[in-house]
Order: sequence, then structure tokens, then C-alpha cells
Amino acid sequence: MGTVMFFHLMQSAPADTLAVNAPRALGQGWRVMVRGTDPAALDQLDAALWLKGGDDSFLPHGQEGGPQDADQPVLLGLGPPANAAKVLALVDGAEATDAEIAAMERVWVLFDGNDTARLQAARAQWKAMTSAGHAAQYWSEESGRWEKKAESPAKQG
Repeated sequence: MGTVMFFHLMQSAPADTLAVNAPRALGQGWRVMVRGTDPAALDQLDAALWLKGGDDSFLPHGQEGGPQDADQPVLLGLGPPANAAKVLALVDGAEATDAEIAAMERVWVLFDGNDTARLQAARAQWKAMTSAGHAAQYWSEESGRWEKKAESPAKQG
């Protein structure tokens, strides 16, 4: 069972955070599933990820529904991980089951801290996930750089 990491986005967009974190996960040999709730928002995220890094870096990724889903290092979609992901990134209020969380090395919950509804939803997710016994960390970029603000260890039993 891995760690759930909450990213309170105050200055960055989800694409910015994914462009930094996903290559780190890939470097660990982990595939990434990015789960959203809105196909149009995933289209925008897909387009933004192609632009991140310029000529110096490339984040290999695709959207679910194609014949290569199982081979995608980073897969964007609405459904379950079809690429044997070890990291599940939740954007736009997407959720994960306890079984999915337990099967992952990391779960990233990216939420817009400037959106009151998303902030409240993230608080509810934190409470549900920590109550279920999952280890969790809360990261904020309010100061201009990422800082870990809270941590809840996994509960045994």
C-alpha cells in the first residue's frame, strides 16, 4: 500500500504538477493513470502535457480508448487503469476506491485551491482516505514552492 499525496494547487495547473511528478514516477518504473471526470477537461490536459518541457523533455502519454492503452506510460481517462499503473493521479474531483488506493504505490489528488467546492471535496477525500487507514500527505504551494504541511501515517489493522 502506497501513499496518497494531496497537492493543493494555488499557482500551478494540473499539467504543471504532472509534468514534474510523472517523469519521476516513470523513473521508478511506475506507469501513471490520470483519472478525470470530464472528457473535455482531459482533452485540455492532454494538449497542455504535449507543450510541457519544450524540446528538452517529452512526457509519453495518451488518452484511453485506443489500441495502445495497455502500453501507455501515462494514460489519461475516466475509467480504471488500463496500463498496469502504479500511480493514480486524480484530477477535477475524480475519486478512487479503497482497493485501487491499496494497489498503488502513489495516489496523487490534485485540486484547485482557488475553487471552494474542490477544496471542500479534497478535505472530504482526506478524511475518508485517512479514516480508511491509508497513509496521506498534504502538500501546498501557497508560499510559491511545494511544502509538506501535514502527514497521516497508515493505520495498522
